[in-house]
Amino acid sequence: MIREIAAKRYAEGIFELARSQNKLDEWSASLQTIAGVLSDAQVMGLLQSSRMSHSDKLSLVERLFQGMDEQPLNLVRLLVSKGRTRLAPQIAEAYQEMVDETKGIVHATVTTAVPLSDEERDMVTRKLQELSDKEVILQTEVDENIIGGLVARMGDTLIDGSTRSKLATLKQQLEGSRA
Repeated sequence: MIREIAAKRYAEGIFELARSQNKLDEWSASLQTIAGVLSDAQVMGLLQSSRMSHSDKLSLVERLFQGMDEQPLNLVRLLVSKGRTRLAPQIAEAYQEMVDETKGIVHATVTTAVPLSDEERDMVTRKLQELSDKEVILQTEVDENIIGGLVARMGDTLIDGSTRSKLATLKQQLEGSRA
């Protein structure tokens, strides 16, 4: 996901606040709730409408987030006031990445030509944990275009063990040997 710089800045500020108050998990839950509600098409339409007054928008979020802790509710108010409610999912995602980094957790996406069995999934998870020296939360995807093998992405690291990649490398080597 391409993330706006503003979303990252909000997430960093929230992270520092949450860490200082020892409330990382509480903020995680609140941000997920905020992102879910503000991503709703109907809510988004109302909050971005020029026909709805600012005070009506604030009243709406007060009702939608009734019972939420004051600090997360202040974030929602700020996002409404700045016209940045659409950033909520990006803020939640950026914040969660910071929390996971603090906890030694990395998210990995593994793409294979066919679905992995539970045993294969466990094996891939263990191997990625060995490589990263972190706890790995694995997400799998299927893409028949890679032919076989797998492609793993952990943060900025890409591990391409696909048959398609190996065939492309072999083709380059063979073409190079003719020259």
